[in-house]
Amino acid sequence: MKINILILFVVSLLIQNIAATAQDSIVQWKLVQDDAAWVSRDSQGEVVYDGYMWIFGGWHSSFEAPPRDVWRSQNGSEWELVADDAPWLHSDLPMSLTFNDKMWMMGGWYNGRLEDRSASNSVWSSKDGSNWTLEAKQAQWSPRCAAATVTFKGKMWILGGTTKYYYGDNNSLLNDVWYSEDGENWILATENAEWPPRAFHQAVVLDDRIFILGGGNYDPDYLGYNDVWSSADGVHWVQETDNANWHERIWFSSVVYRGHIWVIGGWSNHPYKNWSDVWYSKDGKNWKELQAKGTMWKERHEHSAFVFQDKIWIAGGMTPPLVNDVWSLKLPDDWEGFFDYK
Repeated sequence: MKINILILFVVSLLIQNIAATAQDSIVQWKLVQDDAAWVSRDSQGEVVYDGYMWIFGGWHSSFEAPPRDVWRSQNGSEWELVADDAPWLHSDLPMSLTFNDKMWMMGGWYNGRLEDRSASNSVWSSKDGSNWTLEAKQAQWSPRCAAATVTFKGKMWILGGTTKYYYGDNNSLLNDVWYSEDGENWILATENAEWPPRAFHQAVVLDDRIFILGGGNYDPDYLGYNDVWSSADGVHWVQETDNANWHERIWFSSVVYRGHIWVIGGWSNHPYKNWSDVWYSKDGKNWKELQAKGTMWKERHEHSAFVFQDKIWIAGGMTPPLVNDVWSLKLPDDWEGFFDYK
């Protein structure tokens, strides 16, 4: 009897996996715009707000100041310049999100490898992308870039990052967690979270938990993770996996879409390459690679990712070269994904 039950269980899993693969095989990325109005870039801030996808600043070169422009689009094809000289300076690898009916730009890096390069701990907000308010010139958390940010339990959260993008070391990496209800006053949730210090990682919220994904360090020594951690309060963390199915990486994007966490693209040093793979998970432990058909965007890192109009969108990034294309992906209405989570 036990053998029969085991056989039925295995067959059931096979059927589920075949069904999930069949669903994925009818999914296709769509090229929405191959040459957007904004100049090719990576490492920009991005949010979805007020019926638009928004892009803030980014990176063109390590030997010039980062751009300070603001763009928005309702369809991914046509982009409107909202501001070409926003007041914030540190727009390379900033932390951006929406909260309390405002867009927020925080931290970030300025002037690449130039002598007067710096990280920031300023906090800016805007309701229209054109007019920005300095909520905190120097927040309580240390200046940093490439941190992860989420909105969770009615607060903005900042997790980890690095104090020195170039010429730093592992001592520059952070694993502190901060939160704020207004952008001006920040409270330290934990100075040393259970996950190792890191930058260039991602954080998302799913099922009333914060998830931390991957990341590591770039310069001077590469460090890459493919671990996943979660927390119900931002203070106490549980490791969901120390070795997810996707390769360790930094400079990737992550979103929550259709009840799943998604990991999209990125870069690793071992092997030295950009990635064009897309993975999804319902619990952070079990991951499946999306097997889309047809033309695919070129492998890249530090692109923008949005969830907008029931689609995943990606925009820009470094392939190389820097690009300014826009792609979208819509799953079938009956898509259920990979649901073997037992």
